[in-house]
Amino acid sequence: MKLDAKEVTVELQARRIIEDVTLTVTPGEIVGLIGPNGSGKSTFLRTVYRLLPPTAGQVFVGGSDVWRLSARESARRTGVVVQESPSEFEFTVHEMVRMGRMPHKALAAPHNRHDDAVVNEALRRVAMFEFSGQSFSVLSGGEKQRVLIARALAQQPKLLVMDEVTNHLDIHYQFEILDLVKELGTTTLITLHDLNLAAAYCNRLYVLCGGCIVAQGRPEEVLTPTLLRRVFQIDAVIERHPITGQPYLAFIPLNKSKASARGPSFPCPAQSETKTKPERVI
Repeated sequence: MKLDAKEVTVELQARRIIEDVTLTVTPGEIVGLIGPNGSGKSTFLRTVYRLLPPTAGQVFVGGSDVWRLSARESARRTGVVVQESPSEFEFTVHEMVRMGRMPHKALAAPHNRHDDAVVNEALRRVAMFEFSGQSFSVLSGGEKQRVLIARALAQQPKLLVMDEVTNHLDIHYQFEILDLVKELGTTTLITLHDLNLAAAYCNRLYVLCGGCIVAQGRPEEVLTPTLLRRVFQIDAVIERHPITGQPYLAFIPLNKSKASARGPSFPCPAQSETKTKPERVI
């Protein structure tokens, strides 16, 4: 299912956080949304999964404006996975994943054999079926993220929206989670801090700076020394990964780089008084 965001603007407490963001994810793609802290990545995702209405612009999933859909219908189309946070309640793994069936159930309707079959299949897809009866709270960070992905899969969505799901995980679990996402083949929009992971797993990248898209394209088109210096304030040596063939970045702090011409950082039109558009890298 295709995701189309068109000229999305978000203002919070009279402050413009996102301005005129246009973004597309085609069926089966993994598209990464990257940018410095505070650039508006999570805010934008919240407009996609109907948590934060845009001030202007529209978000279409499967050709329908998500803000004209019911919450139930939107949840049938879009599954959401965010950073794992502690649960105040004790749920088993099966109970956590079964919550993903709620968009398909009438209010107070009991779960049935079909629901259990969907839940079990979702757990098998993330290799967590044998943990079904265990408490969610005792799992490792990587295991919890797998369960949360299974919960999203139990919704049977056509689009996955994932917000920094690899943060605070050991490198083993980071690769494990992203390998799983790739194997699923579901249309996915994901935010990532690790640019090497973004290069390795994403078909295309969009770069947010100051609430605006300043670059987009394949990882090798986007992750250039110019962009890294001006958006992320870092220098880098960029080579090809010997196995994946994707760009591989070795970072160098600007104050230790031999490069003398740093260039100005991109202006932040969404947060400035001038509202000028940022220069585009590509």
